[in-house]
Amino acid sequence: MNKGPFSNMASTGSDPSASWLGEADRMLGLLHEGFPAIQDMDAVDARAAVAARARPVENIDDVRSAEDRRIADGLRVRIYRPWSEPQGETPAILFLHGGGFVFCSIESHDGFCRRVSKNTSSVVVSVDYRLAPEHRAPAAAEDAYLALTWLSDNAAELGLDRNRILVAGDSAGGNLAAVACLMARDRGSAMPLGQVLIYPVIAPDFQTESYRSYATGYFNTRAAMQWYWCHYLGGEKLPEPAEYAAPLWAATHSGLPPALVYTAGRDPLCSEGEQYATALRAAGVPVRHRNFPDLFHGFATIPGFGPAEGALKVLWRDIDGFLGLQKEVSA
Repeated sequence: MNKGPFSNMASTGSDPSASWLGEADRMLGLLHEGFPAIQDMDAVDARAAVAARARPVENIDDVRSAEDRRIADGLRVRIYRPWSEPQGETPAILFLHGGGFVFCSIESHDGFCRRVSKNTSSVVVSVDYRLAPEHRAPAAAEDAYLALTWLSDNAAELGLDRNRILVAGDSAGGNLAAVACLMARDRGSAMPLGQVLIYPVIAPDFQTESYRSYATGYFNTRAAMQWYWCHYLGGEKLPEPAEYAAPLWAATHSGLPPALVYTAGRDPLCSEGEQYATALRAAGVPVRHRNFPDLFHGFATIPGFGPAEGALKVLWRDIDGFLGLQKEVSA
């Protein structure tokens, strides 16, 4: 099997932010104390509580343009174009936002998508997928797959390199990115060059080592995760096939694209991210897994958070390697 950009890479990386532990602890405490107890709310109230915490986007000028477009079935995407684009056709990153399948949107992750586009010289396409509980599994994953196939089919019109498309997501969006790859494989569609999974939600197993160690007190909690999964599934039953909601439980992971998997050490989801990296690797899929032991769920999208900057610079470099780009990466 062609190992592509992963043929000579180690499976795990070290945490570049260890010296920021004090600041990380302070931010973690603030987030944990200030985040609403969504497990005690209905979806509408939870969305309002989370939206009320939103900060204005302060990096509008990171990209040359941001255009909203309606694609198949009225699905909305936002297309970010960087100031600096490589020679020839531009690589693209399809991005799926986090939010427990229940809240957040392309607006909540607007600033992060601008940073991704700026720092990777890629066109970023952010997907406004349907949310639970109004739209249960696998509705959001079907939207992710629809956007992926649309992006591949329309790459030439958009001035993009059809052979250099990554699918990426954080948290619940990491789940959707992984499932979109499974759907593309199963349905014989064009496969992305790779998948970038940032502290992904992988399976509703609340008894893993990291769930036992970080069930509460670390911002993202077991109770919150159970609430997310309950809303997404509409109970405890998974759809058929089960892997279209819980990608870890696929019968086989062979034939999937190479993966970058990022986990945070102080996160209930850490173990399942590690498990997915292991499952992919066992199936012959090239994987680079990086764990940042002092960081916690959500670190990548906190504006101005110093301890995350080292991790993000690693992410930009890893994506550059994936896409075959050689350049200096800005902060």
